[in-house]
Amino acid sequence: MHRDELKATVRKQLREGGEPSPSSYDTAWVAMVPLRGFPHAPCYPQCVQWILDNQQPDGSWGQSAQVNKDILLSTLACVVALKRWNTGPNHIRRGLRFIGRNFSVVMDGQSVSPVGFNITFSGLLKLASEMGLEIPVIKTDIDGIFYLREIELARDGGGTVAARKAFMAYVSEGLGRRHDWNLVMPYQRNNGSLFNSPSTTAAAAIYSCNDRALDYLGSLTSKFGGSVPVIYPDNVYSQLCMVNTLEKMGISSDFASEIQDILDMTYSCWMQNEEEIMSDMATCAKAFRLLRMNGYDITSDGMGQFAEQSCYDDSIHAYVNDIQPLLELYRSSQVRFSEDDLILEKIGSWSAKLLKQQLSTRKISKPLVQEIEYALEFPIFATVEPLEHKGNIERFKTNSFQLLKSGHCANPEILSLAIDKFGSTQSIFQQELQEVNRWVKEHRLDELKFARILPLHAYFCAVVPLFPPELSAARVAWSQNAVLTTAVDDLFDGEGSMEELRNLVEVIEKWDNHAEVGFVSERVEILFKAVYNTTRGIGAVTAQLQNRSVMDHLAELWAMAVRGMLTEAEWRMSKYIPATMEEYMSAAEYSFAYGPIIPASAYLLGEPLPEEAVRSEEYTRLLQLASTVGRLINDAVGVEREMRVGKPNSVVVQAAGGCGAMSLAAVEAAKEEVRRAIRAARWELQRLAFRDGAVVPRRCRELSWHGGKVASFFYREEDAYTNETMWTMANAVIVDPLQLQ
Repeated sequence: MHRDELKATVRKQLREGGEPSPSSYDTAWVAMVPLRGFPHAPCYPQCVQWILDNQQPDGSWGQSAQVNKDILLSTLACVVALKRWNTGPNHIRRGLRFIGRNFSVVMDGQSVSPVGFNITFSGLLKLASEMGLEIPVIKTDIDGIFYLREIELARDGGGTVAARKAFMAYVSEGLGRRHDWNLVMPYQRNNGSLFNSPSTTAAAAIYSCNDRALDYLGSLTSKFGGSVPVIYPDNVYSQLCMVNTLEKMGISSDFASEIQDILDMTYSCWMQNEEEIMSDMATCAKAFRLLRMNGYDITSDGMGQFAEQSCYDDSIHAYVNDIQPLLELYRSSQVRFSEDDLILEKIGSWSAKLLKQQLSTRKISKPLVQEIEYALEFPIFATVEPLEHKGNIERFKTNSFQLLKSGHCANPEILSLAIDKFGSTQSIFQQELQEVNRWVKEHRLDELKFARILPLHAYFCAVVPLFPPELSAARVAWSQNAVLTTAVDDLFDGEGSMEELRNLVEVIEKWDNHAEVGFVSERVEILFKAVYNTTRGIGAVTAQLQNRSVMDHLAELWAMAVRGMLTEAEWRMSKYIPATMEEYMSAAEYSFAYGPIIPASAYLLGEPLPEEAVRSEEYTRLLQLASTVGRLINDAVGVEREMRVGKPNSVVVQAAGGCGAMSLAAVEAAKEEVRRAIRAARWELQRLAFRDGAVVPRRCRELSWHGGKVASFFYREEDAYTNETMWTMANAVIVDPLQLQ
């Protein structure tokens, strides 16, 4: 399909919610429900007719192109449903032959199984036998599946006694009339269903004659006609999954309007505390995260039901070792706005612990292991979206089992679009990297042997916050300023003489009148001219986009950065330790040099950024928080090295406490205090970035938040800027092609 056709298909699915696929298994169970007062007539004859009309040429029922346990389960259910009403003898015969030919799949322990398969399949075998149906397989095979049933019923799955009860209720159609249905009905929802599962609810209608179950099935068949889906309702969950998938695959910007409509609907459901969202762990967690990150004003109160680990331990998810809801809870816990949010703190603590335990069991599929490892290593404040997109594309499966009794397919159109966009975006990245390399040579920066001139790293540093392909100008500007600030920092960090440092500060302060001062060395001249000419070029482009000159602002930001660096250099040379954190941060906030980087790129994002927004308290605070996060993280990982060379550091300042003497215990306590300050700054930065109705445009606010993410990612290790891992990751995003499975 053409790209526009693929987009149209996905857009239609987003707008219409996606028509759920029919489930032969669930339809068969609904077809078995008798008419109230007339036990020899079906209550839903349209479902019986659908079964008759939808048998495959090979005798099976289902949608898979290959024989699997789901197809065999669905086929047996349809055969039993037809036999229940003594109709379709040819259909029954062909279905039994299909089962007999492929029964070995039933016993295959390596084949993917729908949830509770050994119970539901054996339960249908028992029904078939009671109806006089003969499966054309040897008795030992039949005995084998009943043996597996007994093992399943006897085994102690994950979670607690409550989790086992919930699981047994979920697969109760496989337990039949001998089951105590009074144990099942407490799981009935407000809409009359059991777990929103048509098959379980149909069994409740058959074995317990529950009126509310019949009402649910009646509404279901009225809506869908002859067939029913595997789960209903799941409109909110399925649409949120689709939004989440679009974001994970890097193509959400192509469907912004449709995603906005879905999130508006989800927000309305959230505010009304609707059961479809609040009763399901994965749906609630996903909704919370997506709503908060897209500017919807919601508190974490709705997540309070998941504050304790028991919510997972007592669930079906724990019993069947379904990790996805746990991963969703962990991710949602990170969209935190303050230190006081104990709900999200508790969720984050216990969910991270359980995820690590799950990894140690080695019982998780490889793609899920990679997803969990990435989530734990790169929290929301340190993610690398383009790298994440690439990994998700490479791991994407178009047919995967979820916590359902029959298969559920993913969207192949999304994969095609994501592959196409990643390839075209990567091509843009490569062209821009060549442009940055040329710029380095044109400005003679490669002649500065003392400096870390690493265009690939600097460009990767720009791709992380500015990965959408249309942000080319902002990305190149970030890259250039990252190269420049690193080179300037290297000069101030011990490579330059005090005369050179003061000379560079003076010529930057003079800016257009720098000729009045002149240069004391060639490397100061190279650095200044690169800064000056590059900034003027960025300013010229910005003036066209913003319809005003921003040159004074850009020059002012450079001056503030080098003044901070000079102050730190003077402290280092005189072995002075600032008396307070306030004194230290008065220079360190600016010396981290986000001032020349973030605002310049913010002007190039393609939306108006008026003077009043730039001079607002909010804008100042955003840049301050991003700089604080960066500076303190850098200090925390580099404290030992900086202590050796006598450079002031926030950890040292905290530990010294104004008296100069430091014990080992004081240093450790200071590290923890610095980490606490980092967390607080991150939470406030997230709150400002994600809130709605602010003075600063959202995209500009998010750029500061991304700045904090860049620092969190790059300074996970002391020498991250030149670390080999960084080379590998940069190449993976910019150079290496997709490795599709």
